[in-house]
Amino acid sequence: MSFIKTAASAAILVASASSVATARDQIRVVGSSTVFPFSTAVAEQFGRSTDFQTPVVESTGSGGGLKLFCAGVGTDHPDITNASRRMKEKEFKLCQDNGVTDVTEAVIGYDGIVVANAKGGPAFELTREQIVTALAAQGPLPTTWDEVDPSLPAINIEVLGPPPSSGTRDAFEELVMHEGCEGAGIECEGITIREDGAFIEAGENDNLIVSKLEANPNALGVFGFSFLDQNSDALQGALVDGTEPTFDNIAAGDYPISRSLYFYIKNAHVGVVPGLQEFAVEFMSEDASGEEGYLIDKGLIPLPEDMFETISGNVSSLTKMTGDEWK
Repeated sequence: MSFIKTAASAAILVASASSVATARDQIRVVGSSTVFPFSTAVAEQFGRSTDFQTPVVESTGSGGGLKLFCAGVGTDHPDITNASRRMKEKEFKLCQDNGVTDVTEAVIGYDGIVVANAKGGPAFELTREQIVTALAAQGPLPTTWDEVDPSLPAINIEVLGPPPSSGTRDAFEELVMHEGCEGAGIECEGITIREDGAFIEAGENDNLIVSKLEANPNALGVFGFSFLDQNSDALQGALVDGTEPTFDNIAAGDYPISRSLYFYIKNAHVGVVPGLQEFAVEFMSEDASGEEGYLIDKGLIPLPEDMFETISGNVSSLTKMTGDEWK
């Protein structure tokens, strides 16, 4: 494993949701590649400004992170998981079934999902209906963008995007494929992304997608706004439904492909893994994710003040999820 253990971590843990062996002195965070740069920035600040060790943050994808997080209680399991979508009800049940019964949910802010390519390539103005026509397995399966619409470039459709384990993929399917299918004249029920090479799963490493786009300016990539913001010297975002993917447009709710970002705390590990609650509080502090926080410089879209105060309070008090969150 990629996080530090002492010899005691090899011991068999007591099979109880409230019993965690004191075997690790470094916080372990897994989950979303979109939240990864924000979580990493908080971990580095936390390591510099406190006496606790710098947490280890791993990019496993939202689905992969929640699977690891919900697998059990004990130092063989992560303490926090990041997600670029809300935990699903079936994932909450998996947590409960495996003894992870005390979990706190935090929304850290908002993010847009962008469709972008390298500067020097064609500038795209797309509708969600056009994206669905290009990428739906149940659609006409065009090979070039001008087959989707004559106003679009006469170049091959090549879109690099996240795998099914990614929260970005979940959100893209919900906010683009399911929202645009009816207007595209494609049956919405059971709609899926084509697997014939037009859409290429590029893994959970968004930085790798960025480098591939720079190598092929005609290709498009799908990833979180923060990666476009941090690579604005090399990349350009496509207009979607006539709206540019900018900080202000996402914050105002005008950009159509936007979602909330989350992290989840395993409360049974608080008081056992040193600094866990303190790290979570730092993540939801004014200095980090507040309107003037250091995460805003990295592309995070902040929460409204009243919502921020409520969620910060929930993290400070470790408010427990009840299962009513999906009602």
